Amino acid sequence: MKNILCLVTLVITLVSCKNETNSNGKLNVVTTTTMITDLVQNIGGDHITVNGLMGSGVDPHLYKASEGDVNKLVNADVIFYNGLHLEGKLVEVFEKMGNNTRSQIALAEELDKSGLIGSEYFASNYDPHVWFNIQYFKQFTKKVTKVLSEKDPENSENYKANEAKFLEKLDALEITVKSTIEALPKEKRILVTAHDAFNYFGKAYDFEVVGLQGLSTATEAGVKDVQQLASFIIEHKIKAVFVESSVPKRTIEALQAAVKAQNHDVQIGGTLYSDALGTSGTIEGTYVGMFEYNVKTIVNALK
Repeated sequence: MKNILCLVTLVITLVSCKNETNSNGKLNVVTTTTMITDLVQNIGGDHITVNGLMGSGVDPHLYKASEGDVNKLVNADVIFYNGLHLEGKLVEVFEKMGNNTRSQIALAEELDKSGLIGSEYFASNYDPHVWFNIQYFKQFTKKVTKVLSEKDPENSENYKANEAKFLEKLDALEITVKSTIEALPKEKRILVTAHDAFNYFGKAYDFEVVGLQGLSTATEAGVKDVQQLASFIIEHKIKAVFVESSVPKRTIEALQAAVKAQNHDVQIGGTLYSDALGTSGTIEGTYVGMFEYNVKTIVNALK
């Protein structure tokens, strides 16, 4: 609580002396998650400066803003974030900033709510992991392009050209993903992970998705949760379960041990990228590469 109060005081102080210009003349854009950072970089290219707050392996559910982060947020021309309370601990910072920033864009909150997956256990009542539906990420792409074009009309044509290229990549990604998943029989499409990050993926590609933790990693899995899921794995003869890059491995290892205690065996099928991309500069460090990697890992382990 003390840390939050300090950050709030810092926000107020920085807002009062905000720097209104950028020395390089480019739009100063701040992003939260690595997925959004990758998207904005693809659309903005060399015409913007992008400051991504979260890096590879960072859990957005638990992320706390530093003083440096607050400084970046206050001095941004545009802030793109996921919303739907994914960045739970940043919400108070955004609220205190109010209308003092030029633009705060919660991309997921621009989506039609009728297509979102509800949850009585999550603060927003919606599952925030919407980037695992490629159609939704296409909508993110169009919104980012629109905002950048409005903020920087001189480079509007460049943003629109980059948008067209990125949408082509997403179209190709959809074809690749569908083709890869077709190799996996429907009865084997049961995805067990550390937390419920893959429900939109499951809905799009006909997977039953079961997470050991809830939608937010701020919740902890209890002994009862582990035992119930172990029984589910044995009953459905599931061959593999998956760890996540942004969630401690111990939760899935405890599940594996619980299955073994009942004289059954389940393998760890690999590490999936859920709430963050892989290391910058690698294939998994891009949205498209992450999605392809995840699908190949899932299908190869469950075949």
